[in-house]
Amino acid sequence: MILFGASGHCKVIIDLLFLNNFKVDKIFDDNPQVGEIFNIPVFKTIKILENQKAIISIGSNSIRKKIAELYHLDYISAFHPSAVISNFAKIGKGTVLMANCSVNAAAIVGNHCIINTNAVVEHDCKVSDFVHIAPNACVAGNAQIGEGSHIGIGAIIKQETKIGKWCIIGAGAVVLGDMPDFSMAVGNPAKITKICNEI
Repeated sequence: MILFGASGHCKVIIDLLFLNNFKVDKIFDDNPQVGEIFNIPVFKTIKILENQKAIISIGSNSIRKKIAELYHLDYISAFHPSAVISNFAKIGKGTVLMANCSVNAAAIVGNHCIINTNAVVEHDCKVSDFVHIAPNACVAGNAQIGEGSHIGIGAIIKQETKIGKWCIIGAGAVVLGDMPDFSMAVGNPAKITKICNEI
C-alpha cells in the first residue's frame, strides 16, 4: 500500500488502515521537511509499481484530482471500523470514510472523496468525485454535491438541495437552497459571498 501526501490527513488515513490490518509501505510527498510519519519513510521521488494499491492522502480536493489523473493505480477505498455504511449505498474508489461517519441507504459517494469524522450523508444523496465533507457536516436526504466541492465543518445541507461543482460551503453554514458552480457560501442561512471561475 502506498499513500500520496504526508500531511495530517495522511496520519488519520494511516491510523484507519492500521485498524483494517493494512500495511503502508511508502508515502510520497515533495515536502523536504517531512522524512517519515509513524516510522513510515516519505519519499520525494515517485517510483510506482503497476497494480500497487494506493490512496491519495491529501485534503485538497483539486490536488487529489490532479494526482488521480496523473497516476492510474489500483486505488482502494478505506472505511473506519466505526463508520456506518448502508448495504444499499455505493462508494467509489479511493474514498475514505472516517470515524463515526454515516452513509445511508441509496446514497452514492464518488471516487476520491473524504467523508470525515462524524459527517452524515443521508439517504438518496449523490456525492460526486473529489468532494470533502468535513467533520460533523450533515448532507440531508436527496441532496446533490457537485465535483470537488468542500462542505465545511459542521455545515448543514438541506434535503433536496443541489450544490454545484467546486463550491466551498463555510464552517457551520446552513444551506437552504441550491448553489451554482464555483460559489463560496457562508452563514445561517448561507449566502453566496464569492463566485470563482476556476478550481
